[in-house]
Amino acid sequence: MTAMRKIIEIDEELCNGCGQCVTGCAEGALRIVDGKARLVADRYCDGLGACIGECPTGALTIVERPAEAFDEQAVHELLAAEKAAPMPCGCSSSNVMTLSPCAAANAPTGFGAPAQAAAAVPGQTRASNLSHWPIQLRLIPPDAPFLRGASLLLAADCVPASFPGYHDFLAGRCVAIGCPKFDDAAAYVAKLTDMIRVAGISDITVLEMEVPCCHGLHRIALAAVEGSGEHVPVKRVVVSRRGEIIARENVGGRARPQGACACMG
Repeated sequence: MTAMRKIIEIDEELCNGCGQCVTGCAEGALRIVDGKARLVADRYCDGLGACIGECPTGALTIVERPAEAFDEQAVHELLAAEKAAPMPCGCSSSNVMTLSPCAAANAPTGFGAPAQAAAAVPGQTRASNLSHWPIQLRLIPPDAPFLRGASLLLAADCVPASFPGYHDFLAGRCVAIGCPKFDDAAAYVAKLTDMIRVAGISDITVLEMEVPCCHGLHRIALAAVEGSGEHVPVKRVVVSRRGEIIARENVGGRARPQGACACMG
C-alpha cells in the first residue's frame, strides 16, 4: 500500500560511496551499488533518518513522497536472510566479518621499519593482527565494511609461510591474498579496481615472494589503480624464500595531491 510519508532520499552527486550510511541503517535499507548508496526498497526505510548523521557529504535527506508503507516484518526477514546467506562461493564460512586483533592495536609497520622478532619463548604463539574475514581476494566484496578508507595489504599467498614478520604488516591494514600465477589476473585487476572505487582504499602495500612468478602481483595493483582513476600510492616489498626482506620500493600508482584525504569519506 502506497501513501505519503517521510523517507530517505539520496543525492547521487554528493554521494561518494563511502558506505557509512549502510552501517548506520539498522533496518538494512541501504546498499552500495556501482559506487553509490541506494535504497533497497521503500518498505525497509522507516523514515527516521538515523543514517543521515553518518553521511560525511550531506547526500542524505528526509523527504515526504508517495512510498510503500514501512514493513517491520519484512525488515526482520531481510536481516535474517542476510545473516544466514553464504558468500557466492556457497561456503558459509566465507561470510564477511570484522575481527578484533588478539593483541593491542599496533601502528602499521613503517615502509622502512624492520619487522618485529618472532616470539622467543618456545611454544609461545604470537598474537594475530588479522582484522577481518574473508582474506582471499576472490571472496572479498568491494563494499565490505572493513575496506572503507583502508590501507590494503595485497599479499602473495606463499608469503605467510616464509615470512616471520607477516603479522607486523597486518597491523593497521586490511589484507587480501592471492596467487598471480595460478589465479585469474584479469579478475584480480577488476576486483581491486572495484575495491578502490567503492571502498576508497587509501594505499596499497604489495608483499611478493622473490620468485619470478610472483612479480605479477604489484603489476595487478598498478593496473587496478590506473583503471580506477583514483589517487592510490602503491609500495612493493619483496620477501626471500628464507623469509628476509630483500627489496622495498615505491612502484607508483597515482600519488594523492598534497592535503587530500586518504579516504573517500
